[in-house]
Amino acid sequence: MKERQAPRGLPAPMKTRRVRFASPQMVLCLIQVAPALAALAVFRYFPVLSAVWHSFFNWNGFDEGRFTGMANYGELFSDPVMGTASLNILAYVVIRVALNLVFPLLAALLIHHLGSSRAAYPYKALFTVPLVVPTMVVLLVWKFIYNPHDGILNRFLSFLGAGALARDWLGDFGTAIYAVSGLGFPWVTGIGISGFGMLLYLAALQGIPSELYDACAVDGVSGARRLFRLELPLIARQLYLVALLTVINTLQTYVPVMVLTSGGPGTASMVPGLYLYLTAFSYDRFGYACAIGVVMAAVLAALAAFQSRLNARAESAT
Repeated sequence: MKERQAPRGLPAPMKTRRVRFASPQMVLCLIQVAPALAALAVFRYFPVLSAVWHSFFNWNGFDEGRFTGMANYGELFSDPVMGTASLNILAYVVIRVALNLVFPLLAALLIHHLGSSRAAYPYKALFTVPLVVPTMVVLLVWKFIYNPHDGILNRFLSFLGAGALARDWLGDFGTAIYAVSGLGFPWVTGIGISGFGMLLYLAALQGIPSELYDACAVDGVSGARRLFRLELPLIARQLYLVALLTVINTLQTYVPVMVLTSGGPGTASMVPGLYLYLTAFSYDRFGYACAIGVVMAAVLAALAAFQSRLNARAESAT
């Protein structure tokens, strides 16, 4: 059987050589990656296995604990606080997905269509500088904005003659979770993955061939028609990726809620991640907290598997 030869002008394909597992080359490679594997085992895999194991115990984090079987999981699915936290995180996810799909895309479209003109530089700086601001600083600024007495939001409403709408945004049972979910105006950079989403959208838009824009101009397609017929279909995978990453990131987040409301008032803004933290470090119920963490990990693993399956289908279709 004749070997396939590369076409003229192209380099010959590289020949691969199998390496035996016990060969000196393989042993050398294993030695080189051993520190990284050890770090993964100690700081990643062992905590996961330990959480699964201790989720079956009534454990305070110090003694050996008492085996209770599935009792923690049974309590978890009947816990009213966990039910409230699940509804809150659902609202949180929906709001963050909507914000991350719309506003970073609008910013990317603005910068993309300004092109390399001088008018684009102020917008590039305006939308990228907040990426380097620490998240804690952003949260504290928004805590001041929501302040019921001296906050900018209530003062602005009073200035507009809508003082009747002013309230304690973070202390009101009806607005606490929505105030936390909606922070970060203009929702382009600074919170979560919105800044990453804008950069991803911009890179995808800049990858669209100029010939397609020329064809749209010849056919008289511009504005909203060009957006929905050309640009959005070509960056659909980036939109899907940002939506999925927002869901995964938001499901496990709890820092904004802890800093702004501590889950209050009552449990009006409680989320599963914060409930896990409080259960372990405030109530010393580490076994129950492990059960919460295992269920959250299972949900995130299911989302990751769903993503990989959709990616495989998209690749096979193309």
